[in-house]
Amino acid sequence: MKLKKIPYDLTVCKLPESASIDLSKDFYFIGKTDEELSLVCKTEDTPACTLERDDGWKGFRIQGVLDFSLIGILSKLSGILAENKIGIFAVSTFNTDYILVKSQNFEKALQVLQKAGYEIE
Repeated sequence: MKLKKIPYDLTVCKLPESASIDLSKDFYFIGKTDEELSLVCKTEDTPACTLERDDGWKGFRIQGVLDFSLIGILSKLSGILAENKIGIFAVSTFNTDYILVKSQNFEKALQVLQKAGYEIE
């Protein structure tokens, strides 16, 4: 399985409302529930009005389109990283999964995944 590095520094933040999100940007994830509005975006695109923010994330995605019938892909990746004491923040799209790790753990994460047989692009 191939993993592709995301070339941006990322931020995870909580916002008071959605109007401050610039939907014209090319990379972001929005999560809204009855309790919160969260945004993952390029650090340089983080809105000024965040309630809370956590900078210093890097990420990679599973290459290709994952069929919904596939089981355990994210679990296997997160298990390998957990065994190596690397925490994750995972987000998913219709096509695939993205895994974010803190910047200081990014190279180690890629190394342990490569050692486990994943191809890194």
